[in-house]
Parts: sequence; structure tokens; C-alpha cells
Amino acid sequence: MPVELNHTIVNATDKTASARFLTEILGLPEPVPYGPFMTVPLAHDLTLDYYETPAPITSQHYAFKVTEEDFDAVLARVVDRGLTYWADPYHREAGRINTNDGGRGFYFEDPDGHNLEVLTRSYGAAV
Repeated sequence: MPVELNHTIVNATDKTASARFLTEILGLPEPVPYGPFMTVPLAHDLTLDYYETPAPITSQHYAFKVTEEDFDAVLARVVDRGLTYWADPYHREAGRINTNDGGRGFYFEDPDGHNLEVLTRSYGAAV
């Protein structure tokens, strides 16, 4: 039985600002409102559904696999915004990218402190 992730909810202090932040950094179309959410459509009919809450935000991790060409564009947008980025998920190697599994990757934070990752190869992928 095939199982496919369809959507997940991302808590935010400002759902529109957070959804737009992600779409601008990743070079995606504008987020789309749906009920109480601002949705960010991704590949395979997956959406990130941003939900505005007054409760404290618990940082989550979201990883986005992109092409080598798109990686350069995403990193350039992060740098252009003056955002700090790291080669590692623990944020110890600032201003660097990693070359895990023969690809490239880095981490950065969204406005609510969610740990976002951009990578070009899945973990464990053959080199």
C-alpha cells in the first residue's frame, strides 16, 4: 500500500509572513489561502499549511530537496537577505555549506525559528 504525505501544519506567529518568507527563499509561487491556513504547495501535491497561533512556537525541522541549479539560487537569496546559514543542523558551522552524500546542503531559520534545510541529495544516496 503506497502512502504519501499530503500536508503538514507549520505553526507561525504570522502565517502570511512566514509562508511568503519560504516561497520567496525557495523561489516558489505565492502562498495560497485555504481556510485558516496559508498553504505553500510543493512537489507531489504536498503542502505546508501555515497556521497562525498566539502560543509559543516550538521549532520544527523542514528539509527541501532541490536541484544543483536551484541550490545556487536559493543560497544566493539567503545571502542577499543577510541571513545566517550553517553547514550543520546544530548551527556550529556558520557561513558554510556541507557536501553530505556527494551533494550540497545548508540550514537556516525562518522568522519563527524553524530549522530549514536545503539539500541536493537525499541522505544515504549513492555517490
